Amino acid sequence: MPERSSPAAGPAAGELSVEDLAALRENLHEQLLFRREQIQQLTSAASSPVPGDGTGDGPGELRTPSQVEVGVQLAASARMVLADVEAALRRMDEGRYGSCCLCRRPVARELLAIVPQARHCARCRQLREAGR
Repeated sequence: MPERSSPAAGPAAGELSVEDLAALRENLHEQLLFRREQIQQLTSAASSPVPGDGTGDGPGELRTPSQVEVGVQLAASARMVLADVEAALRRMDEGRYGSCCLCRRPVARELLAIVPQARHCARCRQLREAGR
C-alpha cells in the first residue's frame, strides 16, 4: 500500500505550498496596484489636452477620435484584468484559489506562476475556448 504524504511532508502534487501562495498573493497585489494606476492615468489622459503639432497631440490640442478610442479600449482592458485580479484575491481569501472554478481540480502551479489570476485548469480552459 502506498504511503500518504503527511502535512509535514509539504503539499501533495497539484497543491500550492504556503510559500507559493505568498508569492502569488504578492504578484496579484502588485498587479492590482499597477492596474489601478494604469486606469487612473488612462482616464485622466482621455479628458486632458496633450502636447503636439496639429495632429491632436500638441500643447492645448485635443486628442483625435482614434486616440480617444484607443485610450477607452486600453482602459476597458485594464478594468477587466483588474476585476480578474480582485476576484483571484477574493478566492485566495476564501481558500478557493488554485482550484478550477468549473471542475474544482487544481490549476497547475506553472500556469498560476504565469497568469496568477487564472480561474480554470488547462482542460477546462481548452473546452471553454473551443466552445467560443
